Amino acid sequence: MKHWFQSGTPWIWLNAGAIAASLVMVFGLITMIAVNGLSFFWPSEVIEFEYQPAADSEPRGVMGEIARSETMTAQAAREAGFQVPEGQEIVVRHLIKRGNRDLDSRDFRWYLEDAMSERRTPRDAVVLERLQWGDFFGFIREYREDGETVAEGEAARTAFEQRIRETRDLVQQLERIERVEIGQVNHQMERVRLDRRGLERDTSLPEEQRAQRHQELDEEQAALDAEYAELESERNALREEVARYAIVLETADGQRTTLALSQIVNAWWPNDMSTAAKLRHYVGSFRDFMTGYPREANTEGGILPAIFGTVLMVILMSIVVTPFGVLAAIYLREYAKQGPLVRIIRISVNNLAGVPSIVFGVFGLGFFVYLVGGNIDQLFFQDALPSPTFGSPAIIWASLTLALLTLPVVIVSTEEGLTRIGSSVRHGSLSLGATKAETLWRLIVPLSAPAMMTGLILAVARAAGEVAPLMLVGVVKLAPNLPVDGTFPYLHLDRAFMHLGYHIYDVGFKSPNVEAGRPLVYATALILVLLIVVLNLTAISIRNHLREKYRAESD
Repeated sequence: MKHWFQSGTPWIWLNAGAIAASLVMVFGLITMIAVNGLSFFWPSEVIEFEYQPAADSEPRGVMGEIARSETMTAQAAREAGFQVPEGQEIVVRHLIKRGNRDLDSRDFRWYLEDAMSERRTPRDAVVLERLQWGDFFGFIREYREDGETVAEGEAARTAFEQRIRETRDLVQQLERIERVEIGQVNHQMERVRLDRRGLERDTSLPEEQRAQRHQELDEEQAALDAEYAELESERNALREEVARYAIVLETADGQRTTLALSQIVNAWWPNDMSTAAKLRHYVGSFRDFMTGYPREANTEGGILPAIFGTVLMVILMSIVVTPFGVLAAIYLREYAKQGPLVRIIRISVNNLAGVPSIVFGVFGLGFFVYLVGGNIDQLFFQDALPSPTFGSPAIIWASLTLALLTLPVVIVSTEEGLTRIGSSVRHGSLSLGATKAETLWRLIVPLSAPAMMTGLILAVARAAGEVAPLMLVGVVKLAPNLPVDGTFPYLHLDRAFMHLGYHIYDVGFKSPNVEAGRPLVYATALILVLLIVVLNLTAISIRNHLREKYRAESD
């Protein structure tokens, strides 16, 4: 046994076991996130039952989806407000997603199984995803046009299915006019307003040129006003068209309500769907989640702005941190005279990697946002003041803050790669007549490129998951516009942005409807993990390509 321990075999097996346990935990965590997140998009069965919480109470109809079930003691159930008969020790309760938040303020409610009647699965039960008030569970009773009932019963469902697609197309046209076309006109109007303020502030222009410029701005403003009026007329016409169609819905407890088709995002009958239909619905719902905009305090809709903001921020951070980190490492390793000062710098760089990320956020807010951004506004955007342009949290300041946060990782990794290059390579190049700079940029840097990419991989992995500093320097709960659009200069680095990490924090811990946001937290977390994996795999593939390329050239 002593010889076995001295051979080192137990430590090999111990390391292998630790690695295996770590992999199992990582894959187990990802599997748990995937199961809880991806199952949300599958159309669940809708049940209907009567609920009678007490013997002397009237039964009330309930319809919804079973979110989860729990077994609890009768004492705990009584403490939670349920009436449990004496002598019963164990009860089962179900959390039902009832929707209909506009009719009842709570769309999730617990029900005791003993007080529930036999469950039914009506085939005509419909689930409506709405722009406001969450999902609706009930039955379609009437289809109306211009306030008049056109169809009832089964015919109302048929008429609704025929009309809803056309209505959604009209709503998308309306959203495009409001979000894109009118937004561009408003941007041009703001530019004209700022030009007019700049003209009034500039006293150096002759009066004749000033008058001519005023006339040009008046003509441009008149053209923009005419364009805006035309778009507004088109928007009002579309609003009147989509407002013509509505349906009358009935809940399980007999309440009736009228809902305009323009408020419906999607509709499905889960109890009347085949497996193929459910699969199509699943794919469509997941696509809408990936490409849509958030709604209802981020507990509904999609996460496209968060995905776009995360990717753009990581790209901007990588563009900034890579050259600065590489140049700093090259100077420290190749040019700086080794001594106490360089050792202090290296120690400082290593210690900088251990500084809490929120400290970088505070520094970014004070230095980048208030100092740099405020001075930029004073120099180049005086006409827009007191409204800040770059003097407020924005994606450019978030990227620079994270670049500063990840800079030590890139410096240390690059310097280690430079150290691994043997002195024979340097001496051989110098002996053939190459200068130190030529040796460095044609031999040393290319050979250490894989190490540089390793530093970038570590930087991307850390930056993509950071949340605390971003809350101070650019990230917001809801960004009305993406940082990229069709308006010059197309890439707007002065805008705030959404981030997947902050989106998870907001929905999971600050949402007014925790139960509705729970599956979205898992789904968003899965997308964030997959995004980091994709970014890392991209950097790893580039690193491997560089490694093979320079290995072949050296051979």
